[in-house]
Amino acid sequence: MIKKVKASLSERILLIFLILLGVFFFSFFFITKNKCFFVKKIDLEKIQFRNSENIAVMNIDCGNVVIELFPDLSPNSVKRFKNLIEKGSYDSSAFYRVLKDTLIQAGDLEYGNINNINYFKVGSGKSGLGKLKSELNKEFEFKTGTVAFARNNKLNTEDSEFFIILKDIPLFNGEFTPIGKVIYGMKALKKIKSADKSEYVLRPDFINNFKLLEQNN
Repeated sequence: MIKKVKASLSERILLIFLILLGVFFFSFFFITKNKCFFVKKIDLEKIQFRNSENIAVMNIDCGNVVIELFPDLSPNSVKRFKNLIEKGSYDSSAFYRVLKDTLIQAGDLEYGNINNINYFKVGSGKSGLGKLKSELNKEFEFKTGTVAFARNNKLNTEDSEFFIILKDIPLFNGEFTPIGKVIYGMKALKKIKSADKSEYVLRPDFINNFKLLEQNN
């Protein structure tokens, strides 16, 4: 007859410790691999919007980003932005330029689509709709969440590319065309992949889809 050997108190404590250690490491691995773990999902059906015609919803890896557009501030630019959204032009557009905790940029329709990205030319692509006249406003403050059209060093060269700032940048006041502001989803934006030593990202995150709120209903 085989006698069962009872574990000593120290052996039982050690076993419990090892189990807890295993649970800790598994949880840590899961959380670090899942960058969206602490990002709260936004339920659009639970939000009442005052100007629903000027609300756009950008879906990215960590959820929805809700943007209120400012047609009274930049009418021509917002009209272009809405037009591109309605046509689905921004779907699969890569966030190829990311300054961690500062700025993200996407919207190169020619060279910045994730399915056909050209790392040598991204940032120089065109929409085919022509350039826009800059709509600058010295009174507008570039606060966290501001969405604006990107341009090169010259004015009146806006096209389709846009950026979103992740912190206040007063130096941008009066320098770029504001088209809207993020009202929900900043935490999701801050999870977008950045590069360690460069503002240009290899294998970047991208926009899953971008729609006006009225298109979602």
